Amino acid sequence: MPISVLLVDDQPLLRTGFRLILESEPEVSVIGEAADGREAVAGAKRLLPDVVLMDIRMPGKDGIEATREILAWAAGAGQQVRVLVLTTFDLDEYVVEALRAGASGFLLKDVPPDDLVAAIRVVAEGDAIVAPSVTRRLLDRFSHQLPSTRARPAPRLEHLTEREREVLRLLARGLSNAEIARRLVVSETTVKTHVGNVLTKLGLRDRVQAVVHAYEAGIVRPGEGDD
Repeated sequence: MPISVLLVDDQPLLRTGFRLILESEPEVSVIGEAADGREAVAGAKRLLPDVVLMDIRMPGKDGIEATREILAWAAGAGQQVRVLVLTTFDLDEYVVEALRAGASGFLLKDVPPDDLVAAIRVVAEGDAIVAPSVTRRLLDRFSHQLPSTRARPAPRLEHLTEREREVLRLLARGLSNAEIARRLVVSETTVKTHVGNVLTKLGLRDRVQAVVHAYEAGIVRPGEGDD
């Protein structure tokens, strides 16, 4: 069965663009659109999409409030509806609010088409995803709220090879697999293998957890460049 998606954005042109991208994928089916949060809530209840692709800033009911209402209703009704939020570089505070509202992921609006489809797939499967650059900005801003390494043991980094530690550092600085591959002059497949090894050896679920662990272990620090 294709993954059913409800598109929510107050700009018709953007909705059309996302629809064209998603409808070219046999594994995704766009089953509806909404122009604001009120329509999003009503559409989610009526259509029961697997994933709601949610804009944040909209007139009337915004994406944060709509996300909160949709997920509260879904939990009460026993429905599996997940929300993937779209954000921009200057809206970090909205991303935090969307996290509190229960969103499963965050992407930037200029996300490449392949990454958008991949993110929808990840969220539909019950995992979480955050754009690498958003992860980096949020951790730089809120890292003081992370648990202190003095309060609990640091991740067991001794199990990582030198190359795996370098991949973890670059991942934590917000680089994508392709960017890491270019930086290390290796193939993207090799980078994916290293990332998988890092997650397995540290007992982590996904890249977001890996980034948090890298900050906790002191591999990277807030405001540090990636050079």
